[in-house]
Amino acid sequence: MSTIFPELFYFLVMLCSFILLSALKVPISIALMLAALGGFISAGEYLPIRHLIEGSFVFLDAMLVIASAMIFMESIKESGFLTHLANTIYRNLKNYRLVLLVLMSFFIMFAGMITGSSTAAVLTTGAIAFPVLKRTGLNKTQAGAIIAMSAIFGMLAPPVNLPVMIIGQGVDMPYIGFYKPLSLMSFPLATITVLLLGRKKKNSAVDDMNSNVPTPDQKGILLYLPVFTLLALMVFDNFLSIGLPLIFILSSLLASLISKKNFIDISKKAISESLNILSILVGVGMFLQAMTFTGVRGFIVNSLSSLPDSWSLIGVAIGVPLFGAVSSFGSASVLGIPFLLTLLGKNDIVVASAISLLAGLGDMVPPTALAGIFAAYVVEEKRYFRIWAASLPSLIITMIAGSLIIVNAASVGKFIESMWFYPVFFGGYALFFLILYILDKRG
Repeated sequence: MSTIFPELFYFLVMLCSFILLSALKVPISIALMLAALGGFISAGEYLPIRHLIEGSFVFLDAMLVIASAMIFMESIKESGFLTHLANTIYRNLKNYRLVLLVLMSFFIMFAGMITGSSTAAVLTTGAIAFPVLKRTGLNKTQAGAIIAMSAIFGMLAPPVNLPVMIIGQGVDMPYIGFYKPLSLMSFPLATITVLLLGRKKKNSAVDDMNSNVPTPDQKGILLYLPVFTLLALMVFDNFLSIGLPLIFILSSLLASLISKKNFIDISKKAISESLNILSILVGVGMFLQAMTFTGVRGFIVNSLSSLPDSWSLIGVAIGVPLFGAVSSFGSASVLGIPFLLTLLGKNDIVVASAISLLAGLGDMVPPTALAGIFAAYVVEEKRYFRIWAASLPSLIITMIAGSLIIVNAASVGKFIESMWFYPVFFGGYALFFLILYILDKRG
């Protein structure tokens, strides 16, 4: 063991253990727990049960949000809302291809926004959106890339952004004030991506929407009532402090009542599907606890703070997405927290949001590339590398955008906090959709 920098030795033990276990196909959550255990043992703590249990509860709030959000998504999926919405968007906008593509990208993002998981978005809204994308003239590669990237941007958009929650938990920063910066980063980048990937038709568009897309049992305003209730409760939460978990559960109960589905069965299925991501958060919490106990977190922060700003920026732009290949949540905890502490003095909320943007890209970085692999499965593309290659321009643009936002965090923060943010953001999108509408009209 190094007598000069024992923390470096502990960190290498934890990091190498994690990478080795991941390479051996050990589940990410188990790999994180065993790597944390290795850190404790190397530091002389041979029975760290208390610390492991304490670490497992670090992200309890985030886990409650995810579990309840997954129940809500499953409830509205069972009610037929998602299918009905996709059908409605297509039927009304099938003659306005560019507008339709952008709205379908937002539709795919919806599941990620609610659950904080790109995988959940790919397998729910992404799977429902695929027939629509195919009918706009896109091939499997284009559609798969749009689904994967939209799912990632949805994971990073408000109201639920898990990488930011992880970073905030590590520096005692509450999840407050992130909606504006996350919206400013995710929606424009999603728009650029879908137009970049879908601007050219590869296949002839076919209007046979009903052939592969099931028709929901329920129709009408009742289907939308749970979503409207969710939005209303989120607004009232600013005054009543209900909390996101209770908001999701109340909205889920309403959706189950409308669809006449068994809420208990829906909840069991949703929790079963969310166990993977919940277990990862437990593992990340244990890993963070080990880093704190061994002094690794302080060592990393001190080491990074001694680097020139340009090197720190390069480390954020490249290191965070690459480490996200193992786990975007692990990247947010292991690298995101130290980098945020290193970059203190700028607008911390904006910097944390930008770091989460870069960490989220890990879901498209090989070899794991969860979003890309599941998108390939949804569109029946045997080689997911084709989807990754098609997404590469968007990945590069997002890395550059995240880096520029970090550099100009103070200016971005001033704009977000100004009275002009909402008029510029929504007015800009209104003008943008008008331009797309005119372009679609001209054919």
